[in-house]
Amino acid sequence: MGKENCTAVAEFVLLGLSDAPDFRGLLTLVFLLIYGVTVLANLGMVALIQISIPLQTPMYFFLSHLSFVDFCYSSIIVPNMLPNILNKDKAISFGACHVQFYLFCTCVVTEVFLLAAMAYDRFVAICNPLLYMVIMSQKLRVVLVCGCYLCASACALIHLCLALQIASYRSNVINHFFCDLPPLLSLACSDVTVNEIVLFVVATLNETFSLVVILTSYLFILVTILRMRSAEGRYKAFSTCASHLTAIVVFHGTILSIYCAPTSENTGDADKVATVFYTVVIPMLNPLIYSLRNKDVKEALRKVLSAKMNA
Repeated sequence: MGKENCTAVAEFVLLGLSDAPDFRGLLTLVFLLIYGVTVLANLGMVALIQISIPLQTPMYFFLSHLSFVDFCYSSIIVPNMLPNILNKDKAISFGACHVQFYLFCTCVVTEVFLLAAMAYDRFVAICNPLLYMVIMSQKLRVVLVCGCYLCASACALIHLCLALQIASYRSNVINHFFCDLPPLLSLACSDVTVNEIVLFVVATLNETFSLVVILTSYLFILVTILRMRSAEGRYKAFSTCASHLTAIVVFHGTILSIYCAPTSENTGDADKVATVFYTVVIPMLNPLIYSLRNKDVKEALRKVLSAKMNA
């Protein structure tokens, strides 16, 4: 790439999801509806867990943080994406682009670790039910959650510092709907081999650690369930894990396909569709998958609504 084509940029232009004008109104309506459900479901879940005494358990403590993270990273992406679908001006400043990436990366990595912490919580609950509240003490819960946030912030900061070292770009047009790192690196004029290696290594280490914890926890859970004599007990134990496993497969499958593969394979519309799924759709589905099918949550919600109606 010739130096004459490389310049420092003050802003980037996000191409968005589609250039077809006929779909802009429909896309805006669909994503606005999804975002509304995401905000209502996740913040509602956080509030319900905080005010409902029966939900003051380790499982729901982790779930409240998962809902908070889902709300945060959806809010980092969608409010900026919606006007870009309709407007011709799709520019975002250099600083805002990097801040968006940092916050988004922090939230996504936090969710990766939170899913692992929730798997460990399910392991303790099913394999050591008599010691569950002793092992999953308030102190341990706080340490685990704080560790998730701090490790995620550190990972995002590493990527941000390396991205800020890029002095020039051959174009300021990002073929994406938000400032994600792989499409940003694809525009760099300087050698970004270090960035790509660090992205691959950090993402792979995070995924490996998280998946090892999850798979190990569920291996012990499976053995425990198979040893249960009661069919009802096996069903109840399995049902508490099915939703978590579903979310893990969907979320981690998408992350692995985008961030743990070579950058050259992560371009185009397929990458956009995969990213839309875990940035927009999964944050809406998580509270539904985890909670609205749960009898404790439905009972707590019924009591809160009854109290409001009788007040």
